[in-house]
Order: sequence, then C-alpha cells, then structure tokens
Amino acid sequence: MPEPAVVIEGLVKRYGARVAVDGLSMEVARGSVTALLGPNGAGKTTTIECCEGYRRPDAGRVRVLGLDPRRDGAQLRRRVGVMLQAGGVYPGVRAEEMLRHVAGLYANPVRPELLMERLGLTGAGKTPYRRLSGGQRQRLGLALAIVGRPELVFLDEPTAGLDPQARLAAWDLVRELRTSGVTVLLSTHLMDEAERLADRVFIIDRGRLVAAGAPSDLGRAAGLRLRGPAGLDPEGLRAAVGAAAVRETEPGAYLVECEPTPAAIAAIAAWCAERSILLEELGLARPTLEEVFLEVTGREVRA
Repeated sequence: MPEPAVVIEGLVKRYGARVAVDGLSMEVARGSVTALLGPNGAGKTTTIECCEGYRRPDAGRVRVLGLDPRRDGAQLRRRVGVMLQAGGVYPGVRAEEMLRHVAGLYANPVRPELLMERLGLTGAGKTPYRRLSGGQRQRLGLALAIVGRPELVFLDEPTAGLDPQARLAAWDLVRELRTSGVTVLLSTHLMDEAERLADRVFIIDRGRLVAAGAPSDLGRAAGLRLRGPAGLDPEGLRAAVGAAAVRETEPGAYLVECEPTPAAIAAIAAWCAERSILLEELGLARPTLEEVFLEVTGREVRA
C-alpha cells in the first residue's frame, strides 16, 4: 500500500484559551477525494492550514506527501496546490495575467487559456481582480490552485457562491484531478458536494473527529423506501412484508420499517404486482449525509 498523501496524528492547535483542534487523527489516501466537514468553528480551516504549513501545531504530528509542512515547505510548494478562501491576489492584477504568472512558476503547468475556458473566465481575463464578481474570484482561485499540476490540492470551500453551471464545471475538474491521480482534500459546507465528489468523509466537531467513512456507508439502512401512488394501504403492505410499520412520509413516498433483505424487497414487489401498482422507486432507506451530519454535530446554529 502506498503511503497516505496526508497523515495527521493527535493534532492539537490552540488560540489562547480556545482549543481549535483537539487531538485529531486522520489519513488521506493518495489519488482520492477526501472531504473534511464540520460546523462553523469546528476546526476545518485550522486543520488544513496546519497541513499547508501556515500554522504550527501545538502538539501532534502532520505529514504531507511524506514531508513536514513547516520544515519542508519549500519542497512541498512545488508539489501542492492551495485554494484560499480569501483569494490572496493583488487587487490590481488582471485575472489572466495572474494565472499566467503562477503557471510560469511550474515546469509543466496546465495551459492557462484552457483553465480560463473550462471555468468560464475567458471574458474576464483582462479584468482587474478587484472588479471580478465573487463567483469569478472563486473560479480564479480554483484555477490558481491546479494550474501547476500538483500531486495534492487543498480546496477550502471551492464552490461557495458559484451558480449551478460553474459548480458543475468545478466538480468535473475535481473528478478529472482524481482520475489523473491527484489527491484532493476539500472542506465544504455543501453536503451534496461531499456526497457527489468524496471517496471518504471526515466529520469534525469542536476540533474532534466524530464520524468517518465513505458517504454511502456513514448511515445504516433503516428499512426500505418506496415511491408510487399516494394512498396505498400501509397496514396491508406491513402485513405482507412482516414489517414493524409502514409510514407514508409524504404523498406517494413510503418508509417500510423492516430488515432490508432481498426477501422483503420481493414481498413488496409481489404485493404491488397483485394490485397492479407500478412503483417508481424501491430501495434502501439510508439517511442522507446531511442527516448524518446533523445527528453527530447537532442542530444548533454556530457563530
């Protein structure tokens, strides 16, 4: 097995009396997309900044591509791409000028005009950074992070504020990075983004790891979910399947509380066939990633 791209062991980072990261341990596999999730103030950005070498841990160990991010920062900068929330771009520089400048720092960069086109920035190439819209700045930040063909890229809220078309374009680029063997560590508040892109998810809260796994594995199936005509006989269906209960959660949507076995699926299908009922959907009733997130971090609004 290849060494993980990122190894974090017992990471602790304090700001005065406040503990931002409290003994966090996690690994990021090479060539994967890994999502770091958590409420505001959970320690996501601090963790990523420790990996990037911008913050010095108070305790614990961080290794990135086998190197120490603080001691070996010069070596890592040639191999790692970073997308910052604040952009980090001089306000007067033109978008295309900035991207070409950064591309020139690398031996084998992606052609800047290709990234400009992929991210819908061609028309804004001559525009000073200060005059770019929020979405344009976000797309430029993504382009700057990947133009050098990094082995590992850190993306902090990569699609925040983007419209649906731009978000899909960014997602396609992230998938292409994974296909080409690039490791991606992203932090995001968008649960659908994590579900669609991430091979593995780490959820942290108050600086501690509270859940980890593939998005599809984090929630245990609680039964079967089906969709069809509204007003089906829930008691008749319950008896046919031997379920604990059948609830119509919204018109035409049903939750069958039972052990999700092939026999239970066959019983539902047979019951519907006998009554000439055509189902639109029948599958496992797994909680969404958002439901899992709220279960392990709570529903209180964070500052």
